[in-house]
Amino acid sequence: MPSLGADMDEGILLEWLVKAGDAVHRGDIVAVVETPKSAVEVETFDDGTVQQLLVEEGQTVPVGAPLAVIADGHGAAPVEAVPAVAATPPVVAVPAVHPPSPVLRHRARELGVDLDQLTGTGPDGAVTRQDVEHAVAVHAVDRHPLDRHVGRPRGRGRVPAAAPTGRAGRLRVSPLARRLAAEQGVDLATLAGSGPGESIRAADVRDAAAAGRDAAAAGRDGRPVEPPATTPPRAEHAAPQDMRTAIAALMSRSNREVPHYYLSTTIDLHAALQWMHERNRELEIADRLVPAALMLAATARAARQVPQLNGHWVDGGFVPAVQVRLGFIVSLRGGGLLVPAIAEADSVSVVETMARVRDLTRRARSGRLRASELAEPSITVSNLGEQGVESVQGVIYPPQVALVGFGTPVERPWAVDGLIGVRPLVTATLAGDHRASDGATGARLLRAIDALLQRPEEL
Repeated sequence: MPSLGADMDEGILLEWLVKAGDAVHRGDIVAVVETPKSAVEVETFDDGTVQQLLVEEGQTVPVGAPLAVIADGHGAAPVEAVPAVAATPPVVAVPAVHPPSPVLRHRARELGVDLDQLTGTGPDGAVTRQDVEHAVAVHAVDRHPLDRHVGRPRGRGRVPAAAPTGRAGRLRVSPLARRLAAEQGVDLATLAGSGPGESIRAADVRDAAAAGRDAAAAGRDGRPVEPPATTPPRAEHAAPQDMRTAIAALMSRSNREVPHYYLSTTIDLHAALQWMHERNRELEIADRLVPAALMLAATARAARQVPQLNGHWVDGGFVPAVQVRLGFIVSLRGGGLLVPAIAEADSVSVVETMARVRDLTRRARSGRLRASELAEPSITVSNLGEQGVESVQGVIYPPQVALVGFGTPVERPWAVDGLIGVRPLVTATLAGDHRASDGATGARLLRAIDALLQRPEEL
């Protein structure tokens, strides 16, 4: 069971996505785990064959407990894997040199797409994720009006009536109920669960499917068709109260255990924003930069220059991180926070940083993050500029030892070479752990961020 933050002691294994005996490759998503904050996709970090499943679906498992056993491809003794495999009914694969991966099979099953009906556009005719999503877009416009009420696809290869958001993977749903819903075209987001904590059980899915069949029969007989009663859309993540409770516990621990010190500085963004505007003229609209991308990229490189603030406080001592895993706080639409991390953030360009921020933010808000993307950041940035806040006095996320905050850029009088002019300024703050560093070290980090933002072409 992976650790997805200092506030996580255990997780619930919601679903295995591959079965024992399957070949898995590094990066394949093999399970879905529920945490107090979100349902998270777990990938394997090794190539091999699944030998044994050690945890059943629905079981609560402490962090660090083995989930499955994977053997390498040479028949060597089994080795433990962080996550591994399991038991969903096999989906018929297209005949291709490269059969669909477990994650692609799961995605196709989730969207109701029959892989056997697709023509692959990948190497050697392999079916790709783009092929699956294209099939969804094509068939979504070819639905009968009645299907929108019944929530069932009219023909082979069609998708359920609801937009394919993947929400079902984040509801409290029993594995049997999820499989029945996929088979019978029932939109789980419209169901009110009758199980503990409003969890959806197989009986709820069967009742909804029966109601759909009755509605379809009524429509064929010429009687008015009334759409079945639905519940409001469910939250995309864990219940807000559960998430707030988890955040409260972590922040209380931070205030109790971490001796914070705070520093701040004002940074002139004139050069950075001029360079950004020039760079954006060369980029496609979807790829254009925003000021936050420059601040994140500058923080990552500054953390590399000041390694005393890039790491964790573990067992009474500071352990420097082997890379800069830059966490950034994402505010969820339903309330609560997630902190995805950009791996090796100090070695990617500002354009790539922008692309990763967009991708991680989108998937954080839709509940599609992977476990590795929530693994412990080495330093975190809180950027509340879009909220109009001018200064951020953050609370460190233990076991990290630093948090950098950025406010909104504002235009104010500023002296440059002895002359007063109007410049875009931003307030950068640092919350530091006094056990691991002191004010002099923190000041070096803020100076490094300032210097890098004066030379944006180097980001």
